[in-house]
Amino acid sequence: MKTKYILKTIVFLSIISIELLVTGCSTADSSKHDTKIESMSEELYTCGMHPNVIQEGPGNCPICGMNLTPLYGSSDESKPTTDEDKSSSGSKEILYYRAPMDPTYISPKPGKSPMGMDLIPVYKGEETFGATVKINPATEQNIGVRTAYAVQRDLHQDIRTIGRIDYDEAKTAHVHTKFIGWVEKTYVNTTGQKVKKGDTLLEIYSPQLVTAQEEYVDLYLRLLDAKKENRTSAIENLKNTLSSTRKRLENFDISRDQIDRLEKDYTIRKTLKIHSPFNGIVEKKHVQDGMEVKPGMNLYSISNISSVWVYADIYEYEVPWIQVGQNVKMTLSYIPGKEFYGKVEYVYPYLDAKTRTLKVRLSFPNEDNMLKPGMYANVNISSVPVKNVIAVPTEAVMYSGARNLVFIALGEGRFVPRDVMVGIESGDGFYEIKEGLEAGETVVTSAQFLLDSESKLQESIAKMLASRKTTKIEAIENPINSEHDQENPKDNINSKMQKYEMMRHDHNSHDTVKTEMDNTENNTFGTIKNNTLSYYTCPMESHAYVKVNKAGLCPDCGMKLIQKEEPYNPDQKYDTCPMESHSYVVMEEPGNCPVCGMKTKEI
Repeated sequence: MKTKYILKTIVFLSIISIELLVTGCSTADSSKHDTKIESMSEELYTCGMHPNVIQEGPGNCPICGMNLTPLYGSSDESKPTTDEDKSSSGSKEILYYRAPMDPTYISPKPGKSPMGMDLIPVYKGEETFGATVKINPATEQNIGVRTAYAVQRDLHQDIRTIGRIDYDEAKTAHVHTKFIGWVEKTYVNTTGQKVKKGDTLLEIYSPQLVTAQEEYVDLYLRLLDAKKENRTSAIENLKNTLSSTRKRLENFDISRDQIDRLEKDYTIRKTLKIHSPFNGIVEKKHVQDGMEVKPGMNLYSISNISSVWVYADIYEYEVPWIQVGQNVKMTLSYIPGKEFYGKVEYVYPYLDAKTRTLKVRLSFPNEDNMLKPGMYANVNISSVPVKNVIAVPTEAVMYSGARNLVFIALGEGRFVPRDVMVGIESGDGFYEIKEGLEAGETVVTSAQFLLDSESKLQESIAKMLASRKTTKIEAIENPINSEHDQENPKDNINSKMQKYEMMRHDHNSHDTVKTEMDNTENNTFGTIKNNTLSYYTCPMESHAYVKVNKAGLCPDCGMKLIQKEEPYNPDQKYDTCPMESHSYVVMEEPGNCPVCGMKTKEI
């Protein structure tokens, strides 16, 4: 193995020496320069199972141990281009060939991939860049790519939950006394018994009531005597005192008919009756015959169930859809086919700490008493629609923790990922998109994970290959001078490649362009001096839209940016992408962003 390495090193040095003798120190011929780079590029090897493993020279994969295969070529790459290939492409120029299932396997000539599949041609203008993914129609069909439009529509949500029927607290009364006494007789003896307003609940004896009756009868008789004798002053005094005594009896909850009866028969009764305040059922009973009662003691709890409350628990993500006054539909498993309709009456201002749910109170009419407190019911709350928002199917959004992504279909098999801001989720399978999409754009609804992995792989491979190609160009243009470099040329190139890889990943270490302050104006993407516009751009023609005012690396391919100058035209308008992350895109005419496909805006 060591002998093989030494032989390869000698051959490598011989090739470089012959090239330097032919070209000398003058400018090399461009065709020889490209041939040199292509021959060096063909020494890259990769793993069929781990395409992120790329190294110079053959060997074994450090992850799985498999033999590495050439990155640019195959055993059949000597196969010449056929007339069929030329005719099928028409006037298009074939840039290279790639494996349909492995984007890292690229060859300048047609042939077979390591998996035995025919390589497919990539024409000029159809190559992908950055995170953009391009797949042929056959592969698109095989992986099941489906698309849908971003539409402007109304969103709504039907919230389904379980409710518990309970008494209406506004129609519940507690019967108690305001004096000390003893129960002589109870007329309502069972819990759940129906009562009507005015029905007698019990008879009670109290010395206070007897005394109040005697005082009232005495005053009433004296008033009658005063009227007969026509004593005007006494009549007024007796009326006021009688009114006060009557008010005291009423405050003891003695009914008016019992007081009026005292005025008719002048009979003092030992017991008086307590009546029901309204129609309802006896929810609770706390009194028995002969029991002593005291002021404030609860004797009966009576509830009117002509309307009932229903308590429902709502999850946190459903809270934005709940408002007071919304219509509610309820069904019971005990009464199949019967639907009850009510409204949201109150939304509680706190969540249950254990269940993390919000309690909502609903109100339902119950004139026929079919709804029994304690029952469980199925509740469906119809929300108020959110009007006129941009929405996409829920399947189109990919959640990665810090980012929400959708894939935009640009046409002709090209797809690009885009960050979006997601709003509420509707009940019919749509997400509100607050930022990042426009109505009418086509989004991918299936196979996004395959596209996402392909996009990340292509982006990383493109940057890696671009950095290696740039390093090799620098190695050819700057001949090796030191003795150590002559002895270990491959180690020197590898060290430069590692250094370049470290610089490439540090996008924040770009040098700031130094500009003179005298007679100089700043432009959005460059500087203007003496009617000359100066900026930095990518050397690749397909990335000419990259225009920035700082030296550094191309954000799409990783190549070193070059400075470019052109006459300044003050009437020239420029457009850029509305996405802040694509602000390096500068176009002379309105159109779509070549990175994400969004409509550009004027700078």
